[in-house]
Amino acid sequence: MSMAEYKGKVKHIQDTPFGYTLSVIGGKWKMVIIYLLAENQPVRFNDLKRQIGTITYKTLSSQLKELEADGMVKRKEYPQVPPKVEYSLTNKAETLLPVLEELCEWGAKNQNN
Repeated sequence: MSMAEYKGKVKHIQDTPFGYTLSVIGGKWKMVIIYLLAENQPVRFNDLKRQIGTITYKTLSSQLKELEADGMVKRKEYPQVPPKVEYSLTNKAETLLPVLEELCEWGAKNQNN
């Protein structure tokens, strides 16, 4: 489906495929998390926190939980002390990677304009 199919018919953006996509990857951190997981998965929580830098532990935890609930991130917990948890992308999230690549290309073309 394309955006043109919805022209003049949209009452609520969340009722469109675009709205759904925004609900899954929208916000300040979700695309950053997906990008970093795509680059180096699996990643442990503290490593992800270190790579992002300015995100709080609480925010990272909630963003990962939301991405997990939306089927975008897998959480693997190892039964050991201290606890070890790794995060990686699901197959569903990996279908989004070509779109992220296009966004990167757009950024490369337009960053210095």
